Amino acid sequence: MTGGAPAVSQTPAPRQVARPSTPRSAEHLKLIGAYGGLYRNEVIEAMVGDIVAQLVTAGGLTDRSVRVTILNSPAINAFALPTGDVYVTRGLIALATDESELAAVIAHEIAHVTADHARARARQAEAAALARRVSEVVIDPAVAQDTRETADLSLATFSQQQELEADKLGVETLAKAGFDPFAAARFLKSMADFAALPSLNSATEQKPGFLSSHPSTPARVEHAKRVARQFGAPGIGQRQRTKYLRALNGILYGDDPSEGFVRGREFAHVDLGIAFTVPEGYVLKNTSQAVLATDGEHTAIRFDALGLPENESLISYLKSGWIKGLVEDSVRLDTVNGLPGATASALVEGWSFRIGVVRDKNRIFRFIFASSKAASAYEGAFRRTLSSFRLLSPSQRAAMRPLRVRIVPVRPNESETSLAERMSGVEPAMKLPLFRVLNGLDEHQLTAGDLAKIITE
Repeated sequence: MTGGAPAVSQTPAPRQVARPSTPRSAEHLKLIGAYGGLYRNEVIEAMVGDIVAQLVTAGGLTDRSVRVTILNSPAINAFALPTGDVYVTRGLIALATDESELAAVIAHEIAHVTADHARARARQAEAAALARRVSEVVIDPAVAQDTRETADLSLATFSQQQELEADKLGVETLAKAGFDPFAAARFLKSMADFAALPSLNSATEQKPGFLSSHPSTPARVEHAKRVARQFGAPGIGQRQRTKYLRALNGILYGDDPSEGFVRGREFAHVDLGIAFTVPEGYVLKNTSQAVLATDGEHTAIRFDALGLPENESLISYLKSGWIKGLVEDSVRLDTVNGLPGATASALVEGWSFRIGVVRDKNRIFRFIFASSKAASAYEGAFRRTLSSFRLLSPSQRAAMRPLRVRIVPVRPNESETSLAERMSGVEPAMKLPLFRVLNGLDEHQLTAGDLAKIITE
């Protein structure tokens, strides 16, 4: 729910990410707003700037402006605009394990720009839309359906072809720049492993992610490897793992403090001074608009906050018309940990809803439970969640810290399990799987003296 500056103090490299004086497009500004603003970190900006300079020189693009923006989002995402603006999120940077992997992503996005993929895809989308429109005037429904499906399949195939072309061009540029050309396949695998983690980590946003538009299929990974083999066997090229990891030390991980924290089944917001806990079996997901949770079966939760004049009663608010299907006689006043509250029920097209609101001065906090089951099936979960809502004391708010990536040396006789146990703010069952993905341990084995990523406050 609605960044913070990273606490990293190191000497920056000489080159910085380009910050042009020319006006940026409206789409550029819109993207920055949608992804939490800019992420400022001089060390990482300098490293990205050096990577871009190598790629641009290798690709013969000295006359083309390629500008990389680091977005303050925990999502794993990267994309480019036809203008040459390339965007990477801090979440993606935190997942990469060396310079070559981040370079592979940037090279891929630059390839989309140089191949003019955005405009080509827009033309293809227009053709597909036209084909679907034609299908609307066909009387035979089977023919109409075939036409629509053919148009959609054509667009999907075209997009996949663009991805494979960008992979090929990106790997070629990567190798020419002196980076490890196998990094692209390696990072595609890491992204797929991260996406497969059995948890809705709070670092996922309700926006199209890199994997949704860049599906990391086994066939695509093999394609990237085949292109890389044209330049030699695995082990060639610059990786700079140690340098990269040292630059990452202290980078913000997961939610930005301004949007609250998810810690297992608890959500807490320092600025709002509130916290609540969802029942066991529910998984929390923080987005910029609301906090969401689900039991993975039949019940979902939405939590948000909004202003309400102090002279408006909670009863009148619940009956003001914003709840569709409200059961009028279900509205009840309540008290939640000393705060005024109220509850209600609603029924809409086979779905049942339980709504709980809590007031703190001129702001109310809303819990909305929705389920395909009768309210009695989740009444206990609703009550436990609502009753867990509480105001944080000044000392509790002061003690809360965001999660960060910390780089630690591997000690003699230290195992993956013991390193993973040093992490905090991560559900116990997720510690080892997340540790393995963050450190790329399918491709790299840790030994004493190596550096490793852990997540902690």
